Order: sequence, then C-alpha cells, then structure tokens
Amino acid sequence: MSRSDRIMVAAGGGAVILALAAAWVLLAPVGGDTADDPLTTAPDGLALATPVSSPAASATMPTALVVDVQGGVAEPGIRELPAGSRVADAIAAAGGYATDADLAAAASAINLAQALADGEQIRVPRIGEAAVVVPGQPASPAAPVTGGGGGLVNLNTATPEELEALPGIGPVTVQKIVAARQEQPFASLEDAVERGVINRGQLEDIQALATAG
Repeated sequence: MSRSDRIMVAAGGGAVILALAAAWVLLAPVGGDTADDPLTTAPDGLALATPVSSPAASATMPTALVVDVQGGVAEPGIRELPAGSRVADAIAAAGGYATDADLAAAASAINLAQALADGEQIRVPRIGEAAVVVPGQPASPAAPVTGGGGGLVNLNTATPEELEALPGIGPVTVQKIVAARQEQPFASLEDAVERGVINRGQLEDIQALATAG
C-alpha cells in the first residue's frame, strides 16, 4: 500500500470515529431525564431503586375552636371561631351585648382581649349579677352587683373601660368621647353624632345600650 493510500485510509477511519462520537452525543440521554425513571443503573450493571424524598409531616395545628357564650348577649349559645380568637370575638359572634347586660360589671369582670381556649365558656353578667371568666373553665358567678341607670352606659359619666365595652366603640372613639364631654357634656346620643364624635353606624350599635344627657 502506497503512502497516499495509507493517508486516505487513516482519514476515512478518523471520519468514522467522529461520526460515531457525534451520534453518541445526539442519542445519549440528557442529564436529569432519568428523574422519572424509578430505577438507575449502578456501575456494575445492577438496577438500583431511585430514592424518593418525602416531605416531613407538619405538626397539625387547630384551625378552629368552640366556645359557649352565655348571659347578657343577644344570641347565647355555642359558637365556632377561628383559632386565636379573643373574648371580644366570641361576644360579637353571639350578637353583642343584650339590653339587660351589666356593662359596668362586664368591663371589670371580663378581659375582652383575652385569648380563647377550646371548650371555654364566657358569661356576660346581666344586671344584678356578675361573672368571672377563667381560661379553659366554665365561668363562675361572683357576688351580685347592682346595675345603675338601668344598665345603660352614660357617655357623659362612664369610665373609658365602660365606653370601650360598648359594641363598635374602640380606643380612638373612647378618646374622642372623653375629650368632647370635657368641653361640653352631650345632650343626647344624637348630639354626639352631630358633633362628629361617633358615626351613625356606631349610634345604631349602642343606642340600646347607652344614653347621654
């Protein structure tokens, strides 16, 4: 074989090798494509199961709690509330204070900001009685008290705590009421609305529970 023949044979062999290498690159599986294949091949040819990672079980947290709201509320009974609810939420779910609720006694006996526990009972005192809320236990009656003014909260004389116990009245409104009555006592609940201290919605919420003048 001449030298030129040997060169041609070598060139042809190199072309074949390059073609085979290119075909292998094109046909070889792309890394990660075997993720759906439950089996992988070990170096010695044995099939190995691909480990499947499972998420850690998360701790179960209660999403709701059930409480019993009794006493001086509009709609006494069992209420289901979201976890993390407060005593004020339970009273609101029971329709708010009833007309015979002793708001002064409630303000001193009940912490509206207290977090509720599942199975707890909240008893709002009526006029002539009081109640103490103990977390996780039924409310126990305390010594009877005498409600003044027919149980109505007077905007001119009530304490800030008594005012804030009214439905729809928050700390900001309490400050407005106290400041306004120091300048001039309210002639009526309507007077408080006209002076911009409370709005119509708040008036509707408290008109059966409060008075002025």
